[in-house]
Amino acid sequence: MGLRLLLLAVLASGRPVAGGAEPAGNSSQGLLEFSVGKFRYFKLNGPIPEEAILRHISSNVTFLIFQIHSQYQNTTISFSQALVPSASGTGNDRGLVSILRPEQSMCTWYLGTVDAEPVQNVAIPLSYSETDPIPGGCNLEFDLDIDPNIYLEYNFFQTTLKFAPANLGYARGADPPPCDVGTGQNLRWRLQYDVYQYFLPENDVSEAALLQHMQRMAQVPQVQASATKVVTLTADDMTSVSFSSLRGQGVIYNVIVRDPVLNTSAAYVPAHTYACSFQAVEDSCVSLGRESTKVFFTLVALLGLFICFFGHRFWKTELFFIGFIFLGFFFYVLITRLTPIKYDDRLILTAVAGSVGGIVLVAAWWRFGLLLLCMLCVGLVLGFLLSSVTFSTPLGNLQVFRDDGVFWVTFSCIAVFVPVVFMGCLRILNILACGVLGSYTVVLAVGSYVSTSLSYVTLNVLRRALDTDFRRAFTYVPFQNNDFIILAVWGMLAVSGITLQIRRERGRPFFPPHPYKLWKQERERRVTNILDPSHHIPPLRERLYGQLAQIRELFQNEQPAGERTPLLL
Repeated sequence: MGLRLLLLAVLASGRPVAGGAEPAGNSSQGLLEFSVGKFRYFKLNGPIPEEAILRHISSNVTFLIFQIHSQYQNTTISFSQALVPSASGTGNDRGLVSILRPEQSMCTWYLGTVDAEPVQNVAIPLSYSETDPIPGGCNLEFDLDIDPNIYLEYNFFQTTLKFAPANLGYARGADPPPCDVGTGQNLRWRLQYDVYQYFLPENDVSEAALLQHMQRMAQVPQVQASATKVVTLTADDMTSVSFSSLRGQGVIYNVIVRDPVLNTSAAYVPAHTYACSFQAVEDSCVSLGRESTKVFFTLVALLGLFICFFGHRFWKTELFFIGFIFLGFFFYVLITRLTPIKYDDRLILTAVAGSVGGIVLVAAWWRFGLLLLCMLCVGLVLGFLLSSVTFSTPLGNLQVFRDDGVFWVTFSCIAVFVPVVFMGCLRILNILACGVLGSYTVVLAVGSYVSTSLSYVTLNVLRRALDTDFRRAFTYVPFQNNDFIILAVWGMLAVSGITLQIRRERGRPFFPPHPYKLWKQERERRVTNILDPSHHIPPLRERLYGQLAQIRELFQNEQPAGERTPLLL
């Protein structure tokens, strides 16, 4: 017993490392010593729980929140060695609230994992006084009696976080305030919840980066200084918030509950997500992106680069590009909402439908020469991109645009505004569309290989069209170093393409002549001009009949040579 106390004294006297984190614990001892407000790194091995101890708790501390974090392997935290659902939690980011008894100065928790591999963790105990609100103190939905955890669920469209309502603080040994008796300002209904969002470095899914940045999201002052406040909820609101999913981008969320009367606050247990799986065989967090997506957008980007610099000169190629985008987008939305076809098959069908749309638009121009119709399509596609950029700003997260009718009417008005404004200078509109749209396909191609926020400019609009629940999601995206580089490349390509085409087209006709009229004039010229060698060429029908006759002769038996009939005397 004396040796154990001596060992604990040595561990307690160890100096913490920089950044408020203590050295890694010695898991072989099965005992981990913690200090209030100090992070500690350690590894858990096997299902045998290890004991975590916090000593010398101050008398003015009313409750503690002990939390543990790992990247993607589950860990379990419990009040006892025997796991009880109402007294334990399992996950990547889990915590427990310990309500202290009078004269209590020590707390014990048990940590373990069922994973076969060692799990790297970081943990911290945080202390609060009797005036601080208790996160999850009025839990009625989850297993724990007092649940300070944030529960995350994600899919392709959105990431949803849920948490239990908090309760007012109270002194040691006192009874907790009632949760659902009345709605007065002397009860929990006066509490407010600030939801914070923190982005990890772009394209960095390392374990070290997560555990390091997690230290900025555990305590109230660090959260307020480092993260971005997205929304403030009251006790009358649902304790649930949705965000657009950012696959491969690490995001940490936390909720700070505030008591505006006493001017106190407390933080829930932060939770993180990458909106992808580290253990998936295909399209995991490490190798993000499907091969079919990369091939599709790479081919589109090659065509887009050609359009960016030569689209106005090669008018029919540009019309094919616009028709491909126009019909391909609507066809993808249609088959995704109406059929359960797999993603790769949908992408192939979208490419086929887009090609048909491009051919139809080119054929309409060739036969009827409807310049205004073609330029309307060009202007609408450019307006679609401009409207998408507008709603990717904080304007798109306004409460009024949560209504689908208001959103789509406003979106359509912005898209239609572009061709209406440029109706008097169609060549300028066409060159602008070539430069901006063609260069943006390069951004989409880059986004299929590395994570970039610029691809979500149009992807979030596609999600809004596909998922009716996406209207509740906040569409904040990080804008980091990679995005500045890609934005510079996009702007440079667009400006270069527009400048080159304006200089090259100076002094030339605004648009090429109607192809069908040219073909008719050429045909009439050949018919009436007998000096033209083509005048003596037989009509197409006679030439086809002649070719068929030659092919038929190849399959006929050859007639024998010489006279076979008897001579008449």
